Parts: sequence; structure tokens; C-alpha cells
Amino acid sequence: MNNRMHQGHFARKRFGQNFLNDENVIENIVAAIQPKKDQALVEIGPGLAALTLPVSQYVDHLTVIEIDRDLATRLLENPFLKDKINVIQQDAMTVDFTALANQMNQPLRVFGNLPYNISTPLMFHLFQFTHAISDMHFMLQKEVVNRLVAAPNSKAYGRLSVMAQYYCQIIPVLEVPPYAFKPAPKVDSAVVKLIPYKSLPHPVNDIRALSRITTEAFNQRRKTIRNSLSNIFSAESLTNLGIDLDARAENLSVEQYCQLANAYSKTYSIMSE
Repeated sequence: MNNRMHQGHFARKRFGQNFLNDENVIENIVAAIQPKKDQALVEIGPGLAALTLPVSQYVDHLTVIEIDRDLATRLLENPFLKDKINVIQQDAMTVDFTALANQMNQPLRVFGNLPYNISTPLMFHLFQFTHAISDMHFMLQKEVVNRLVAAPNSKAYGRLSVMAQYYCQIIPVLEVPPYAFKPAPKVDSAVVKLIPYKSLPHPVNDIRALSRITTEAFNQRRKTIRNSLSNIFSAESLTNLGIDLDARAENLSVEQYCQLANAYSKTYSIMSE
């Protein structure tokens, strides 16, 4: 049997498909999600319904986002799902989650075994809609989960860490070995829970400022902050903000990045007036 074929479906490389296949792992993920009736549950990338079916046993209605036409058709034809499932056959990167929450009249509970090839850009897409999401449970590459939860002064700490921790509280749930999937990926996986803050701990005036500063700093993470942010801040400005000029990108906290973003957007708005 072709090792990329599972339940009569060829896993498509271009969609980064690896299908969850381990009952214990599936039970643990569903237990972590705790699906309940009348909640606005949205699954990204349901695939062969490994999570969809057990979650659907707890609810009367479930929305799924599936880019693969063959899989979307299979889901709609599944005798256990067809009466309670709403299939959005679309790339999750193009979905307006605020509009979806408005349709359902409540914040979304989003979950899924995310394709590894788009997991990071998809997270950044979802961060734009955190006001419309109550929580998220995702299966990701373990390395991505490590980056999400990383603290300053560690190699894993980077732009994803800062942006994710700006928006969400992040809780690792469980680790998942490669043999839990068909075909088995070459990397370890992990499940993580993200809970968007109702009130941001360190609000910034303009998220574009935070995005630009973290991009500049971490794109040149071996340089000191004095050098990596020299296009944005003078050494004097950094010192006035209490930033160590010899620190590197990974040494600054989320709070310090937010402080820099607010200083930048304040100066920029004055300059652009």
C-alpha cells in the first residue's frame, strides 16, 4: 500500500497532509478541547475526520474549513456528519473569522491539526481575529509550539513568540510522536492551547509598529539592538526607553517590544501629521 494513502485518500504534499491515526492521542485532544453543545466550534483542516467525528458526538453543529475538494465531499457524504456539519471549502488563510463569529452570534472555538507548511502564516492570520475567538487548540510541529511558548533569552524566542504572546495566553497540552500519523512526518508534534486575552496586557497603539520592529530585530538577531533597530531608533532614544544597547533581539521582553512599538508609532504619527 502506498505509504501516502490512508482510508482511500492520497495525502497531498501541496496541502501538507498528515492524517492523525492514534486513538489515544485523538481522545486526549478531544478531552483538552472539551466541546459542548451550542458552542461555535470551527475545525481547520478536518482531513479524514479523525477529530471531527469524536468532537461531533458532543455537539449538534460543527463548521469545518477544508481546502481539499475530495475531502470536503467525503465529509458532506459521511452518514454521521452530514446532518450537523457546515463545510467551508476554502483556504483558511482567506477566511474572515470575524464574519464567521458574527454569523454564529458568539466567539469561535477554533481547533485543528494544522498543515505544517502553513502553520506559522496561518497563526498570524488568526491573530487578526482574536477579538472574535475564545480559544484555539492546534496540533503543530513541536518546534513551532516551542517557539510559541519561548521566553526571552532562549534560542526558540523570536518574532512568533512575541506576536503570539502579545495576543494570547499559551498553554502546551501534549506531545505527539510521528507514529500517531499516516504518513508519519519526520518531526515530532505537539498540541497547544491559545486563549486570546480579553484585555491585552501590553496594548500597542498600532500593531504595524510592533510587526515592523519585531521583523527588523529578529531578521538580524545576531546584531545588537543598537544596530538592528538603527533604521528606526537612535541610540539615545533606545537609552531613554531603558533599552540596553548591547542587548540582542532575544533579550527583550514582550513588554519592551510593545514599549518600543508605542514610542515608534507616537513619533511616526507626529512625523506624518
